[in-house]
Amino acid sequence: MQTPAPYLHRAATGRPYFSADGETYLAPTPLRDLEKTQPLRVLSEEDLAFWQTYGHVVVREAITPGEAKALLDFAWEFQGLDPGRPDTWYTEPEFRSELDRHLYIYGFVEAYHHQLLWNSRQNHRVHDAFTDVWDSEELWVTLDRLNLNPPNRHTRSRSLIEPTDEGFDIELHWDVDTTLAVLPQRVQGIIALTDTRPELGGFQCAPELFRRFEEWRVARPAGRDPVRPAIDRAEFPVVRPGLQAGDLLIFNGLLAHGVAPNVSDNAVRAVQYVSMMPALEEHTTLRDSRVESWRTLATPDWNATLLGDARTPEALRYGPAELNGLGRKLLGLDSWAPAEGDR
Repeated sequence: MQTPAPYLHRAATGRPYFSADGETYLAPTPLRDLEKTQPLRVLSEEDLAFWQTYGHVVVREAITPGEAKALLDFAWEFQGLDPGRPDTWYTEPEFRSELDRHLYIYGFVEAYHHQLLWNSRQNHRVHDAFTDVWDSEELWVTLDRLNLNPPNRHTRSRSLIEPTDEGFDIELHWDVDTTLAVLPQRVQGIIALTDTRPELGGFQCAPELFRRFEEWRVARPAGRDPVRPAIDRAEFPVVRPGLQAGDLLIFNGLLAHGVAPNVSDNAVRAVQYVSMMPALEEHTTLRDSRVESWRTLATPDWNATLLGDARTPEALRYGPAELNGLGRKLLGLDSWAPAEGDR
């Protein structure tokens, strides 16, 4: 029996965006070809052209360096790690699964609801940047986490993860199926909590592959890996955009990207994952799940790799974050539609 296609919900945006899950969207026009109907708020015309050509753009000081430092301090504290004692960075917790172990090696911090995370999410400059790339302000923010990646050695060495020849590769991958006839639209982002340096590794991508993606993919054989690009890096260089603490990097889901290992002596690379997508207000199950997750500090259920902290759940550490008017809409607690009296 054939599995029915998932129901597509219409987003609460002026532009027609449709999604079943609030992660990937179908749209009449791909984001790289979108012609703006609204004035730019944060990006310049040059920024927008770069985004559409190369699949990523950097927004300088989306949050302040002080706010980035507060998030970095929180990431240390949440995990019980001492930034001045590298020996504490490699004490393994008890793992619940192989995935849990991999997330530890990669440096994921299983905090999703702290006030500091929400301060970034409901920051108007952050929202305005995502508004620019979607050409719509009616967005929801992802309930995501932090990453604090110490030097990848000892118990955090990537050599401890069995390599594979296909599928997900931390160093270069897509987060959407690039073999589909109609390519899904997805937008992702990170806020840097530390300045980038070559030895710290961090976000890397293949912008030339994005620019020439259609040309490249029509020449690929049938049955190619949908999420791992097999490319000649001389022809399609992998680069690391320069970021300073507080900068926001937004990238297209069709940009091959990954995270280079931290090979420094005793420094860390840290980011907050944050993205915004067209609000699926008519998807009441999804909306209710998001609101309940915020209200009770439960682990969000939109991504199977979000496991929650095994030692002390967030709900036992602090209460729900306070939301401003923008934050309430970005969560789904309030609708983007104007109230009757405002029309």
